[in-house]
Amino acid sequence: MLTAKAIMNMHVITVPEGEDIYEAIRIMVLNNITGLPVLRDDGTLAGIISEKDVLRLLYNIEDQPGTVAKYMTTDVVCFDQEDSLNDIAQSFVTNNFRRVPILSQGKLVGIISRKDIIHHLNTLKHEGQIPSRDGVCEILY
Repeated sequence: MLTAKAIMNMHVITVPEGEDIYEAIRIMVLNNITGLPVLRDDGTLAGIISEKDVLRLLYNIEDQPGTVAKYMTTDVVCFDQEDSLNDIAQSFVTNNFRRVPILSQGKLVGIISRKDIIHHLNTLKHEGQIPSRDGVCEILY
């Protein structure tokens, strides 16, 4: 069984929950990323600040921007580094988000995006490692 740690990106750009929201936006733009995990002082995940959260802020044009904690999504789907890639892929299929934080003992250790799963599956397909059933590629075995 392939697990999250097999393909997770361990070089995750994060922000603390007390970070200024406009600094978080600048980090997202400079790094061409669509979301940032938000960490508490102890390294645990507090939430994610996403394009959707930022768009909500910019659309409403609030005068008091505040910190990332004010705008982040706190109800975040996470996976453990030992969880199956199949479970993560299924989560992307059934939910409307682009990335999932990967945890180990409650601390952020990586992130997996839809793009990461697609790239991995495409690589396996080209290497002949994913069997097809009636011309339809199985997600993962």
